[in-house]
Amino acid sequence: MLNSNSEYHENYYHMEVETMRDKAYVKRILQIREKLERKSQFLLGPRMTGKTTYIRHELQDMVKLSWNLLDGRLRLRALADPGLLKEEIEARDLHDCLIVIDEIQKAPKLLEEIHLLIEDRNLTFLLTGSRARKLCSAAVNLLGGRAGSITMHPFVFPEIQNDGIRLERIFKSGLLPSAYCSDDPEQELSDYISLYLNEEIHAEGVTRKLPEFTRFLKVAAVSNTEILNFTNIANDVGVSRQTVAGWYQILVATLIGYELAAFTKASKRKTFGLPKFYFFDLGVARLLQNSPVPAETQSEYGKMFEHYLFMELRAYLDYCQRKEVLSYWRTTSGFEVDFVLGDAVAIEVKTTRKADSRDYRGLRALMDESICKRYILVCNEERPRKLDNGIEIMPWRYFLELLWNNKIM
Repeated sequence: MLNSNSEYHENYYHMEVETMRDKAYVKRILQIREKLERKSQFLLGPRMTGKTTYIRHELQDMVKLSWNLLDGRLRLRALADPGLLKEEIEARDLHDCLIVIDEIQKAPKLLEEIHLLIEDRNLTFLLTGSRARKLCSAAVNLLGGRAGSITMHPFVFPEIQNDGIRLERIFKSGLLPSAYCSDDPEQELSDYISLYLNEEIHAEGVTRKLPEFTRFLKVAAVSNTEILNFTNIANDVGVSRQTVAGWYQILVATLIGYELAAFTKASKRKTFGLPKFYFFDLGVARLLQNSPVPAETQSEYGKMFEHYLFMELRAYLDYCQRKEVLSYWRTTSGFEVDFVLGDAVAIEVKTTRKADSRDYRGLRALMDESICKRYILVCNEERPRKLDNGIEIMPWRYFLELLWNNKIM
């Protein structure tokens, strides 16, 4: 790893290490070491999800050279002369080792040099970034079997379950490490939105319509977890439908949000085909809405509960490199199931502490299609149980323990 007196390495880890303010490191469940032993990897994820801190704590023994392109002087030199990377590697005579390039999307021309270095010196690169679209379009030369990719998410259940995990705390802080571990999560989230989201937006070239985009973010946050309706959102923001559609693609490309596709394989009932949208973190979404933490009796509480389960399911599929598609099912007649994992597991999410037939009417309707193998209602009941019709009632903590132990799929 570069030492502190390198002109290219000024405070490499300062962004995320400062944010954590020397609090105890929370061990992450992301497993990337074995992947790096096979080939180079992209480590993607929104800003401040902990990519740099993870490398510092869990891969430090492997790293022989690291560049952080948030360092303005280094970035300018790399942009002017991408061959600088090769020159430094040759000066150090590095072979068969790991090199980290942080925020690679800020100097995509380095990818051509990296491509050659992988072949000529048998080097392995770990390339972090927060803008998937620019990375994928720029990485044509590097991909094609020479590099894999994995997405890093905010904290997930196994990482914090011993911390007395409570829904109210998650709803207040979200699961970004800096906010979750902070004594003032509201301020951390506000700073995140002001600094990092604006930086990503500027990088995507929408600054000419920044006031409209700011309004769009708030409207998109209010519409979080709901079916996308570009026309209604465009009317609220005061821009065209095409502009709104493009802005949603920016949120997806910068990993700030995810589209949830509609499950359309059922044939007995007519279904909606439009996707839903979820922000990558429920704390960020709540602060964009400028909303307080809802009471358990409010409808917003149920939406945040659903959002939290989405975050866990999305992270599980990414971390375990599962190929199943995550979707939702909704019919034109009003039946709905919040999540469908592949074709195998249907999951409904309710805040109820005592489930009855109204809570799983969507699951029963989907059962008529005879597609899925399991039908699960995740809720606030205290103990798991199984109904005569095969529907499983699971407390949310119990469900997440099974999920992360690979006992749901």
